[in-house]
Amino acid sequence: MTPTLVTTRPPASVPSVAPSANPAWALASLSLAALLASIGASMANVALPALTDAFAAPFQAVQWVVLAYLLAVTTLIVGAGRLGDAFGPRRVLLAGMAVFAAASLLAGFAPSLGLLIAARAVQGLGAAAMMALSLSMIGASVPPDRTGRAMGLLGTMSAIGTALGPSLGGVLTAGPGWRMIFFVPVPLALAALVLARRHLPPDRPGAPRARGALDPAGTLLLAVVLAVYALALTLGRGHFTVHNAGLLALAAATAGALIVVEQRAAFPLLHVELLRDRVLRAGLASTALVTAVLMATLVVGPFHLTHALGLDAARVGLMLMVGPVVAALAGVPAGRLVDRWGAARISALGLLGVAIGSLMLAAMPIAWGPVGYAGAIVVLTAGYAFFQAANNTLAMTSGAPGQRGTVSGLLNLARYLGLITGASAMGAVFIAASGATDLALAAPAAVASGTRATFLLGAALGAAALVQTYRATRNTPARRRHDRVPAAPAAAPRLTGGPAVSEPSAPAVASPRS
Repeated sequence: MTPTLVTTRPPASVPSVAPSANPAWALASLSLAALLASIGASMANVALPALTDAFAAPFQAVQWVVLAYLLAVTTLIVGAGRLGDAFGPRRVLLAGMAVFAAASLLAGFAPSLGLLIAARAVQGLGAAAMMALSLSMIGASVPPDRTGRAMGLLGTMSAIGTALGPSLGGVLTAGPGWRMIFFVPVPLALAALVLARRHLPPDRPGAPRARGALDPAGTLLLAVVLAVYALALTLGRGHFTVHNAGLLALAAATAGALIVVEQRAAFPLLHVELLRDRVLRAGLASTALVTAVLMATLVVGPFHLTHALGLDAARVGLMLMVGPVVAALAGVPAGRLVDRWGAARISALGLLGVAIGSLMLAAMPIAWGPVGYAGAIVVLTAGYAFFQAANNTLAMTSGAPGQRGTVSGLLNLARYLGLITGASAMGAVFIAASGATDLALAAPAAVASGTRATFLLGAALGAAALVQTYRATRNTPARRRHDRVPAAPAAAPRLTGGPAVSEPSAPAVASPRS
């Protein structure tokens, strides 16, 4: 799914200043930031068919409107909290809001697809700061006895953004046009900026700035790895060529260099030594696989609903709401089942649901229409919600309690890698299987053929995740398989439906290697 805050404990190094004199207004600004970052990720998907027509561009080019945002957020979400430590969380959050508003305005006025993609990348930079630092500012903005409720509100606002984005995007695309998708967030972002400037407590004067704790080399290499990987999977109009192979080789080589750099860094962006834990390693891989399947429903889904089922943009937006709503509703029951039956069992049940839902989408005749499509999405996304609740539990019990912020950052990275793969690789499978050079002119049967191949692959990915999760957890001690993560007294319940936001300033992230 698209990004959604998953709240845990307040970050350990939240500035210890007095809460805001107007905590309600401070919380309103942080909630708007969480809402806008989530809407920014989910609202543009429904406009992809309209963008192919508006710019007379192929699917592979238009999908970069989604990819650019994801790449920017993925690259900076892990280190955004440390930017707040280095320059002050309030200052960085305000800068993120301003960047998001300006980039949204530029995207709305973009005269070409290239400029639109560039504006979306800049918008993602602002969103990364908003997602990470809105969470980290909670402890400095509200009284301690209201921290849990405040964090729960941020998670709820992010989940609302994930569910609201497709429907709002569909209505705007069908009405005033796709440009309004980018204009509408501008006044909201400016309102959040004004409220934050007036009501968020100032950064501590004279506080030490851990600027040496930044990892610019790791951040740059991560950006190169993700950009080259996405380019390799979108180049060639669905046909794999020597150019794609070369780019994949370059991405692999750069990933190797990233691992070497991170192993030697005093303040690494990624703690790769945690990957020695087989349960965590399997959980991260499974997260990337099933998130790719979910992203395919948001990138391939609009084209299937538009060109195979003949729905207009407004109804496409409503259909795309089904998945986020189901995931949000299934989150609490999934958590209770994890408590009762154990994380390993619920993880397997969820992955089975992802595989079955993908098979339903692959086997679905066009004659089943929107009802058949929605039924398959319900099964798939409910399975994802069950898997996520269980997998988060397994992952967050990996390692020492002081490493949970680092593990959360790795979960972020795995989810965003899945989102990028779903938007690029699954999209490439769709266009290749449809056999269409121009989806706007493709016959419904050709589009349905592309959908069938995409979700057959999705079923295979779900099955692969199920097998590796079973192998990793079958000999795991009962404590790891069944225990929940101990909750902090003020912590709010987790909300599923998207990636966790790391604890940006957790000690394990900001501490140098010994």
